[in-house]
Amino acid sequence: MKGLKDKVVIVTGASQGIGRAAAQIFAQEGAKVVVVDVKVQGGEETVRIIRESGGEATFVEADVSKEDQVQTMVNVTLKTYGRLDCAFNNAGVEAGQALTPLIDSPVEEFDRLISVNLRGIFLCLKYEIPAMLKTGSGAIVNTSSVAGLVGFQLSAPYVASKHGVIGLTKAAALDYATSGIRVNAICPGVTRTPMVDALIGGDKELEAMIVGVHPMGRVASPEEIAQTAVWLCSNEASFITGVALAVDGGLVAQ
Repeated sequence: MKGLKDKVVIVTGASQGIGRAAAQIFAQEGAKVVVVDVKVQGGEETVRIIRESGGEATFVEADVSKEDQVQTMVNVTLKTYGRLDCAFNNAGVEAGQALTPLIDSPVEEFDRLISVNLRGIFLCLKYEIPAMLKTGSGAIVNTSSVAGLVGFQLSAPYVASKHGVIGLTKAAALDYATSGIRVNAICPGVTRTPMVDALIGGDKELEAMIVGVHPMGRVASPEEIAQTAVWLCSNEASFITGVALAVDGGLVAQ
């Protein structure tokens, strides 16, 4: 993809799944990747994979819901590589309990999802954008979800957190549209990640139901979602900003 060689990229939630796939693809395109996650072992493994493939990567342990840790994440990036060109703000958490009506959803569960999925994106934007303003350009992609585009029953806290990501994305895109910084969001359908595998828990009936809601008759691979995020950061997407792009096998087109 055009314009990614030698760029400096932050990828959060990069210890596994979509984040790891994106970090690998950015590295394959010639970017220098800052791998960020709270999971140290997985993050360091991502770095090892990239380096063994001839790429350049550095690991930073950070919880994106903590302001000081996000600020440190960006500071380490600037100290190590001198600049920040792109960011894939992908870190997020799933609902921690079974499908639940709104009035039965614990306030603590709502707070947890908002803290990581929405506050985390806000903090990343707050500290990544100033670094990009210094060079006059940048591209940011935030991970939302199909649950950020439409409502789903029994999932109010998660749906709220992912809708919020799209609102932040659009507002940030407008704030910095004349500053050379593009901000977009991707909205994946169900993707074959460790998070989803844990949710399914080997339940073949549940898996068949999840697959069945996707018109393409399958779920996505992490690489398919990651390729879209990387493309949005490339020069090939140079006139795209403020978009919430569904990557969902046709799910929200129904």
